[in-house]
Amino acid sequence: MKPKMPQRTLLTPFYILLLVTLCIIVPARSGTTGKIAGKIVDAQTSEALAGINVLVIGTALGAATDIEGSYFIINLAPGTYKLKASAVGYTSTVIADVQVSADQTTRINFSLSAQAIEMGGVEVTVSRPIVQKDLTSTVSTVGRDRIAALPVEDVAGLVNLQAGVVEGHFRGGRSGEVKYLIDGMPVNDVFSGASALQPEVNSLEEVQVLSGTFNAEYGEALSGVVNQVTKVAGDKFSGQISTYAGDYITGRTTLFQNAGHVSPADLHNIEGSLSGPIQGTGNNVKFFLSGRYYHDDGYIYGRRVFNPKDSSSFPSNDPATWHIGATGNGAYVPMNFQTRYTLQGKLNFNVGNAKGLVLQAFYQQQDYRDYDHQFTLNPDGDYLRFQKSFLGSASYNQVFSASSFLDINASASISDYKQYVYENPIDPRYVNPERLRDAGGNAFLTGGTQNWHFSHHTNTYTGKLDYTSQLTTIHQAKFGVEMQMHQLKYEDFQVHVDASNGYVPYLPKPGDFDFNRYTNHPYQLAAYAQDKIEFDYLIINAGMRFDYFQPDGKTLIDPNNIAVLDALQPPYPDSLFHRASGKAQFSPRLGISYPTSDKGAIHLSYGHFFQIPPFEFLYKNPNFRIPLTGIFPEFVGNVLGNADLQPQRTTMYEIGLQQELAENLGITVTTYYKDIRNLLGLQIHIKNDFKKFGEYVNRDYGGVRGVTIAVERRLADGFGANIDYTYQTASGNASDPNDDFNRAQANPPVESNKQFVPLNWDRRHQINVTLTAGSPGNLVGSFITRLGSGLPYTPSLQNQRTGLENSDNRPTFFNADLYITKYLTLGALPVTVYVKVYNVFDSANEIDVFGDTGRAGYTLELTRAQEAPHGANTLAEYFSRPDFYSAPRQVLVGASVSF
Repeated sequence: MKPKMPQRTLLTPFYILLLVTLCIIVPARSGTTGKIAGKIVDAQTSEALAGINVLVIGTALGAATDIEGSYFIINLAPGTYKLKASAVGYTSTVIADVQVSADQTTRINFSLSAQAIEMGGVEVTVSRPIVQKDLTSTVSTVGRDRIAALPVEDVAGLVNLQAGVVEGHFRGGRSGEVKYLIDGMPVNDVFSGASALQPEVNSLEEVQVLSGTFNAEYGEALSGVVNQVTKVAGDKFSGQISTYAGDYITGRTTLFQNAGHVSPADLHNIEGSLSGPIQGTGNNVKFFLSGRYYHDDGYIYGRRVFNPKDSSSFPSNDPATWHIGATGNGAYVPMNFQTRYTLQGKLNFNVGNAKGLVLQAFYQQQDYRDYDHQFTLNPDGDYLRFQKSFLGSASYNQVFSASSFLDINASASISDYKQYVYENPIDPRYVNPERLRDAGGNAFLTGGTQNWHFSHHTNTYTGKLDYTSQLTTIHQAKFGVEMQMHQLKYEDFQVHVDASNGYVPYLPKPGDFDFNRYTNHPYQLAAYAQDKIEFDYLIINAGMRFDYFQPDGKTLIDPNNIAVLDALQPPYPDSLFHRASGKAQFSPRLGISYPTSDKGAIHLSYGHFFQIPPFEFLYKNPNFRIPLTGIFPEFVGNVLGNADLQPQRTTMYEIGLQQELAENLGITVTTYYKDIRNLLGLQIHIKNDFKKFGEYVNRDYGGVRGVTIAVERRLADGFGANIDYTYQTASGNASDPNDDFNRAQANPPVESNKQFVPLNWDRRHQINVTLTAGSPGNLVGSFITRLGSGLPYTPSLQNQRTGLENSDNRPTFFNADLYITKYLTLGALPVTVYVKVYNVFDSANEIDVFGDTGRAGYTLELTRAQEAPHGANTLAEYFSRPDFYSAPRQVLVGASVSF
């Protein structure tokens, strides 16, 4: 009897009961607000003062002190405020420059002087404390003023300046293990795991980088969280517009073709923002708008020596027998260009007894090309890539009392990616893929096109409820639930151009080996409860998170029997598959901070973390077809997805010390350990006794140990500095989920690792130095240097290993950036002119190397073969790899005006 296909399971009764219970308790969202708290005493007697009114100037938020003189004000957006304390019989006092950050408590204490008759007030200015005593794990917060002073172009530049981050890898984790938030709402594309969009730096109020054991309110991340809080609409009209232009300037013109051509048209940018109230609304409706256009031709050029339709032949080593059909015009063509458009709009409504309703929309479009060395002389035959992203969100904040509020949030996130040479798949400019084989080995392509089309479209709908209550002056409780519903649409196919159709492009049938298409509807549920306990002598963050994932997919019962599908057409019999089951986990989190004095604190933290693998690995190859022959891109047609993958899991531990050494000077020392399990890998299967293919399974693992030392000298008397050092070992059995497949395909095959080896991003030593000097409002300069030990590589000769995996290291990495700003006035308008120089010293950083020398500029292949013309290029030209080096010096000159 034919077995029945298991029915799709939604939620077991236990999980339904759990989620309903948490919904009744009431909910919580990822942090976008902070708190001010403190104590007010009599200046003469030091006795606590009850009934003192404390007001955040410019807002409706405030509090009154209790019998112990304590007060707290919650629900504050990140920013800088003025705080006023007043009462009959006391001189009112205003404290300015009070900085509030998301998820953190800013402590402000007052000492009020008695006065019989109010004769005026006192205003004082405070600085952000060097030691943040309520931090129970590592959090780096970069505010708007600091962002504006740094030579960075995007959020990724800010993130990479943080201790423990190596080129986007947080504390030794794989890429895709970081959760990105915009105003508390997730913006990761679940297909790839990467951020679908990022706000531009001119729209940011602050960026929080959480690389430690973050609180229970943050989920779906193994290594870190980047919380991007955008600016709020202002009470007065204001705006800014900025523009710059520049280019790459280097003396390495042999390595970087076309480097001698310097033009502002090659790299230019314009951005602006506008904010204020909408007239006629009584300041109850305010707006914030920002936008940016950015274009960069890049620093790697090819030459149009060949057009895609050209054909050549090299039947022997005798040049007399060669035919080189070059019809190109010889023009230089950018091969790693990027064009980006970003628009953001935000409306704030004051509604009833609430902080407000916020409607927000983001749109970002990126058109770009990734460099492919083979297409250097045939650049028009390579892929173009297009990414469009949209985020629409609505956030309502209901204030119940001075001690509790509710956030209701909903968002729709859309990510659309396309990759092709020509948009029309039957464009007559597509050519027979045999043209890609004309040139032979160690030679640039002399014609041909990439004939595959790839596209994926992701819709994610998120609903979140967040309830925060300051139960007492000691306990702040948060509860939250979240639901995400996804729709994934994917398609890839190969354009056929061959004699069977007269060399006219045509498409295969859906369901063939080279035409894959799927639509899936997975969903996720989460809930958490968290308590922040703040004593004078101890701060505790304790929480529990629950995550549930329903994958909406199926997997083969026996992948080794996959050949039976070749005689069938989809839909296949249910008896060959089983339905993927739901996945769930409880994740406890605990952090403790122990202030050792008013100038120091020690923290300890521990937590379990849960993340579903990027969805592309769940649904890859939906037709379950493994071709025995044919031309396929890497990992297309050779691997199967696995909708029944388990969540990836990490356990993290951290101990840290903060200590103020002197006024404006502090040091932080942190040590950490991560145990990483259930990472993605490939299990190798064999079809028809000879064809190897892989299926994604949870088989990889890793471990990370590290220590960071950070010294901060706050900007004062015209000088500030941040210096951090990281020592870290990141090891595991594989750096990439596809490593085992690559090993199996090697000739001879290489056995899978059973021991830890250094991971590809294992940078043992890294130092970041940021220096700022000058007079704010007049002339300010910032200088950033990064020095790091070389990343590992595997020694090899003629594509055969000569050493253990990642057993040697590339050369040391060094980079320096400079930003100088001069402040002027044009009439009544503030104007700034500035110069940014990236890679000031034009350092030739070798980010990739040849396995036989460990260097980017030389390979033994040049000595093994004769130095003679080889096809359309010499061997020296072919082995000259500009993509093995970081970008050369880049100089930008610009100006901005505020109004």
